[in-house]
Amino acid sequence: MADTRHKNEQTPAVWFENVSQSYGPQVDVLSGVDFELPAQSFTLLTGPSGAGKTTLLKLAYLALRPTRGRVNLFGVDTSALNRSGLAKLRRRIGVVFQEFRLLDHLTAYENVALPLRVVGLSERQYRDDVMELLSWVGLGDRMDARPPTLSGGEKQRVAIARAIVGKPDLLIADEPTGNVDAEMGERLLRLFLELNKRLGTTVLIATHDMDMVRNSGAEILRLSDGSLMRQPALRRATPKD
Repeated sequence: MADTRHKNEQTPAVWFENVSQSYGPQVDVLSGVDFELPAQSFTLLTGPSGAGKTTLLKLAYLALRPTRGRVNLFGVDTSALNRSGLAKLRRRIGVVFQEFRLLDHLTAYENVALPLRVVGLSERQYRDDVMELLSWVGLGDRMDARPPTLSGGEKQRVAIARAIVGKPDLLIADEPTGNVDAEMGERLLRLFLELNKRLGTTVLIATHDMDMVRNSGAEILRLSDGSLMRQPALRRATPKD
């Protein structure tokens, strides 16, 4: 997974400035949230169900604009961007959605390859990377299967492979191990850690998976009652081979 892109380590990959998000006149999901994710960092977002984790992620990958405050990505104030500028930034982000968002008429291989096809790469350029990723997530024998024939865990793994195949500058994942067993969850964690370490990808993962929290060694952001608190990383366990 060699990479030659220049990354500015001084500029935060993500910076929320006094961000609030409301879905009604008296419903603040987020309230005055301030935080930075340094470039090339690995961070876990935790908190109870309904705390606003998915909303925070949507703001970070530009699916929402904040009701108040500013979201900055890669040193760019996103509030000042037009549709074209937002699209350009989104191309630097890989997203793993809770609901997968796979295309049922495409095979697993074609779903993973789709982001590379969209930017104009030929199959000769991406075939090996797509096949390697699908094998890594345990789907080497399911490349030709379409989503309706896949289990929830298999769909999750296809979605993860699709999110990282373009080697994004920022990876945002919403409960990426929620539909897989503990062994596969550990394997996926190693994949995320490798992406972070070898390519310098900034990683932000919302999770309830305590094995991931314990084994990642990542900084923890805890969201509760619309407010965000930093917690120290737990001592990292050595992943099994």
